[in-house]
This record gives sequence, C-alpha cells and structure tokens, in this order.
Amino acid sequence: MEKYVVHCPPSPDNPKPSFLCRPPWERSVAELVGRYSPKYRHDVSTLLLESYSEIGAFPHEYESGGLACRTHMNRVINIANRNTSLFLRRDGISALEFDSKGVYVASVTKSGCLTVHDFETLYCLSNGSSPCLKEDETKHLLHLSTNQQLDVVRWNIANQDEVACTSVQSNEVLIFDIGYVSSEPVEVLRKRPSVTVYGFEVPRGLSDISFTSSDKSRLLASDMSGAINLWDRRVSNLPCLELSTNSRSNLNSIQLNVENQIVFGAGKNGIIYAWDLRGGRTSCAFQSHKEVSHSPLTSWKIALLLEGIGSLKAQSDIRSKEIHSIDLDPSCSYQLAFHLDDGWSGVLDTNNFQVTHMHCPPPAWLNGPDMSNNCLSLRKPSWLPTSSIYAVGSSSDDGIHLLDFYPRPDSACHVDLNEDIQSILEEKNKKARNRFIPLSEGVSVCATHPLNGTIIAGTKQSSLLVISQRHQSFGSVDDDNSTNAGDLSEEQKLD
Repeated sequence: MEKYVVHCPPSPDNPKPSFLCRPPWERSVAELVGRYSPKYRHDVSTLLLESYSEIGAFPHEYESGGLACRTHMNRVINIANRNTSLFLRRDGISALEFDSKGVYVASVTKSGCLTVHDFETLYCLSNGSSPCLKEDETKHLLHLSTNQQLDVVRWNIANQDEVACTSVQSNEVLIFDIGYVSSEPVEVLRKRPSVTVYGFEVPRGLSDISFTSSDKSRLLASDMSGAINLWDRRVSNLPCLELSTNSRSNLNSIQLNVENQIVFGAGKNGIIYAWDLRGGRTSCAFQSHKEVSHSPLTSWKIALLLEGIGSLKAQSDIRSKEIHSIDLDPSCSYQLAFHLDDGWSGVLDTNNFQVTHMHCPPPAWLNGPDMSNNCLSLRKPSWLPTSSIYAVGSSSDDGIHLLDFYPRPDSACHVDLNEDIQSILEEKNKKARNRFIPLSEGVSVCATHPLNGTIIAGTKQSSLLVISQRHQSFGSVDDDNSTNAGDLSEEQKLD
C-alpha cells in the first residue's frame, strides 16, 4: 500500500515526510481482500474482549402441561432452602449448543427439561426492542419436561432438524425432531447391556455425544465405564463398535475432528485419549457391524505434560485432576482445549503433543464454602468462532473468563510468554490479556454463536444469560436512521 502514497518533499519545519512518521497500514490487506488475517484478529482481540458484558437474563420460569415444569419447581425449592440441608443438587443448566447457523440454541437441565430457543428472540429481548421483558414461551420450538436427569444435548450436524440428549444415569440416547410437535423422541438408541457374573445388569450412563458431519445416521457417545459407543442408525439401535480406554474410569467429554477421522476422549483420570477411526489400530470403524472393541491409538496424561512446564511446576503442586471438558478450536484445528475440575484451563497442541497454553485462576475455596456452587454438573466452556478465545465459566465467582489462547508466544496464556515479549507488546500497545466478565449468576456451561460470537451462558440456577456488545444508538434518540451497535456484524465490531 505504501507504494501508492505520493511522496511530498520535506518542509523546513518538518524535515521528514509525514508518511514516514505515521504507523504502517496494518489493515491494507483486509481492505483489499475483504478478509481479516488471524494475526490482525488477535491484535484487535483486546477491543473485542472489552466489548462483552451481560445484556440479558432469562430465568427458567416455564410451564409444562399447564403447571410449572420440574426445573422451575426445583429452582423455587432451592431458593427457599439455599442455606439448609434441604438444598437440592439437581438444578442448573447442564448443557447448551447452537445449531450450525446459530438460528436455534438447545439447552437441557439437571431436572430433566429439554428446551429449544429461538436465538433471535432472546437477542431482541436483550436489546430491549420488544415491549415484553420476559421470554415468550409460545415461541419455543420445543420444551419438554422429562422424567429423568439430562446432562448432554447435541445437534445432528448433518441434519439440523434433529437434536439428541442423554444422561449419566441413562443408557439411552433420545433423538427429537424439532419439526414435529411431539413429546416423544423419534428414535431411541440404546447401549448393549453389561451383565456381571452374578447376572445383574451394570448401569453405564452416557456422558457426551458427538455426531459425524458426513453422515446423519452415525454418532458416538461416551459412557461412565471408559468406553465410546458408535452407532449406525440405518443398521440397528444398538452400537456397532466400541472404543475402549482399557480403564473403567469415567469419560466426561468427546470430540470428533473436522475430517471425522480422529476422536478424542477425556475424563476422570486426567488422561486425553485419541482413536483413529479410519487407520492405525482402529481401522474400518463403521465397516463392521459386530460388537468389536478397539484400544486408543495414543493418550496423554495432562499432569505429566504440566510438569514439563518449569514456571508452572515451580509455583504449583501439580496433581492429576479430572478433565471436565475438551474442545477443538474452530479457528485452529490442532488446538485441543481442556478444562480441569479445579478451574484450570489449557491447550494441548495435537501436532507436537505439548501443552502450549495454561490459565490457572485462584482456587474456589479461597471464597469460602458456598452451597449454591456445589452443582454436580461438569463445567463446559466454549470457543469463540474466531480469534482463539476460550469462554470459561468461573469455578469460584459469578462470571466467565475470556482467555486468549492464540497459537503464538505473544498470547496472554502461552507458556512461553516472557517479560521481553510483554515489553515489546506494550510498546506497540498490543499487550496480550485475558478478561473476566462479572455476571448475575454462577455459570456452569457456555455456548457461542457460530457467526457473531454472542455468548449464551447456562447458570447453576437454570437461567440463560446473553453476553454480547451493549446496544448503543448513534445520533439522536429520535433519529429514525439511528443504528444499533448490536446490529453490527462481528467484522464491524472489530473495526
């Protein structure tokens, strides 16, 4: 871009040409090709993080069959008995997920409610553009109050009309079609029963679900006995394959990569496993419809990897901790984020098998015991769609952490970030940083809009919180042509 600038001769008062005194044009490429580079996104991510705040809160005050639903009733009971031994632990949002276009967001609660919300309705109510300050339940696509605890909800990637949910207390995957007005699932997938030598069936609840993007009939679900079950719905409602960990420890979370080749699993023993579905020791995964078990291709014990980080080991007593959740970065496919039960979050680089980023907040016990935080739900963070920012519900405070997990040493959480890099960034006014956003309730799970980056947080009190840019009008209030900041795209917000 500089070659198109006309060089003016220097004046006596200013011997240097003015164009040499100004900073280089960093946005020139973006303006020409219409696309922001990852580095530019990271450079302006500080502005993005500063723009987030809570703009709306929606408690779960819905009805089922003319009566208050089970989640609403449990919330009322918990508020009344918060400081007594009668406090119920089956409360709170346990899982959230947007569909691939961000039109709908599905949520499930510990009390057994499955709800599919219209995202635009939630956003407009947060904006204040609707005269009603309360969510209109008649606009729900689906609100079911089941008779069992629910811990997982997932959209079928290849068929966005289907949403699946399950529980750690159930051996079934319930699949609902949002196009049908029915309280019954359109299909129920079951695990093969496990029977002991004494003839008793062993309960092996399901902890997470993952759909393949290439085939709407294939899905995976991890269980509480250290295995992943794979179904081909065209063949049977029973699994056609089992991926084992050679351990009976719970698997809490699974992730399938974008090529549908590698599946990652992690759980209570602090180990991340990887299976190759099309090669290596787990070849021909969906080609055999017999009950076959495969061992993992490789595994990583997070505690051992953390001991290799000298600065962290010098300050902390590193022990093996339960992994609540794992997530692949949508803007950097080799970054696998993990979240531990003590509130720590980090990134495993699956190319070199090293932990590259860590965030270690103060432990929850520093704030003293709190009955409201004793929720049995696993914390489930979420990546923002761009910029490698990780949204994590705090384990000790009411709020979320927005963590800079950009895959370079100038990231605020990179293990190789040192004082020299920090001083260079400060000179350029591009100091890497994280941000904590205080919220009205404690957060158990986060989901981010796949296009505009709006965050929906599910709370321990079963509410949904909308976290985005505050809506501000440009010009006078009476100006009919005024524009809301909330109507801007993410690219404009970064400007």
